[in-house]
Amino acid sequence: MGTAVTTQTMRPLGIAGAWEIAPALHGEPGRLFAELCRFDELADLVGRPTRPAQASLAVSTRGSVRGIHYAHGQAKYVTCISGTVLDIVVDIRVGSPTFGQWEMVRLDDVDRHATYLQAGLGHGYYVCSEQATLLYLVSRVYVPEAEREIHPLDPALGIAWPVDGLVLSGRDAAAPTLDAALAAGMLPHFDQAVSQ
Repeated sequence: MGTAVTTQTMRPLGIAGAWEIAPALHGEPGRLFAELCRFDELADLVGRPTRPAQASLAVSTRGSVRGIHYAHGQAKYVTCISGTVLDIVVDIRVGSPTFGQWEMVRLDDVDRHATYLQAGLGHGYYVCSEQATLLYLVSRVYVPEAEREIHPLDPALGIAWPVDGLVLSGRDAAAPTLDAALAAGMLPHFDQAVSQ
């Protein structure tokens, strides 16, 4: 075996604490190998340990919109292992210079890109393929009472979802707007989130 060199390229998004990760793909027709994420390299970039505490899968069908979800103190690495999604990062950190802004990254099973979101950022996605399977690696285990959501179609966010056939879960359809979550004190604070 040869010595590996650069295993991934990490591009910062316009929201502080969010990156797009492009792993190096190795192979030939019919074969592929990729180190999806080197957490030691990611830790060097973000300035703190990034070891995952839990791995989860989410399977959704075409037109599904999921999110905007967040859990206080939980960072996320997200990649699409089957299908294609438009992955959304939303800055919901009170006091952040980019509060309320969002970015979209295409994740699929060809390029194998991923997003990494530090704690305090909101996450969602739209399924473009017939079905998509996402892999989540998160820094804290799932605790139902810590989970929060914001309505993905909140006009104040203005996310450019595809316009046809959007399918929301009951949980997401009933989620509060960003303004309502802010007024209720449900949102993370920028200063606290960036230190987690």
